Amino acid sequence: MSKIVERTLDFLELFAEQRRPLSLSEISRLLKIPVSSSHDVLRALEARGYMYELSPRGGFYPSLRLLELGRTIAAYDPVVQRAEGALRALRDRLDESVLLAKVSGMRANYVLTFEPTHPLRFLAKVGDSIRSLHATSAGKALLARLDERALNAWLADTPLTPMTARTIATADQLREDLAIGRQRGYFINRDESQDGVTTLSAPFDWNGSLYIVTIAGPTSRLDPMLETAASLMVDACSRLQTQAEF
Repeated sequence: MSKIVERTLDFLELFAEQRRPLSLSEISRLLKIPVSSSHDVLRALEARGYMYELSPRGGFYPSLRLLELGRTIAAYDPVVQRAEGALRALRDRLDESVLLAKVSGMRANYVLTFEPTHPLRFLAKVGDSIRSLHATSAGKALLARLDERALNAWLADTPLTPMTARTIATADQLREDLAIGRQRGYFINRDESQDGVTTLSAPFDWNGSLYIVTIAGPTSRLDPMLETAASLMVDACSRLQTQAEF
């Protein structure tokens, strides 16, 4: 990725993290880049109306232009338009976190997230990537789509690092788990990536691309309604897959 693009994105993420106006020197220090480089990015953003200075020596802050731009983009996002209603209804029915990820190669990033009303919840942000594929239900849904040769190559290059006492530890165990998930139509992570957390995932295809729906929450809440949640999720994926192309 271009260095200037990375630094521009770092700028915007820094303000979201700090949640306060920042001076040029603070930006440079927090991002660990030269003041001259910070100045160039800052002035470019300011000239385009994405950043403004509160007052002399009052620090800089992103303008609402970013919010308006984001709203416009989101309003016409074809994935959001097609999936939001079904997944929001799923969240409302279960009152647990519901997430949608888009797969690209061996990566999957969340493009929609819906949070429950409970204070104790599974948290993921739009843009976050799915990690530890062997220990997450969404990761298993991705791995299950690989052919034998691709899965063998991934297993040869990727250690099955334990994250909890229940994390799948061997290639044979993972293959068996993937086969069960394919037959069942969905994949389960019960305390495998984090103690006390259960996630369910089911895949569907849109326009030749793979998407994954995930339901996540505390094991104590999901366990009693596991079969109901899985049935609703698989049904939602089936309905989404049958929608017309974008």
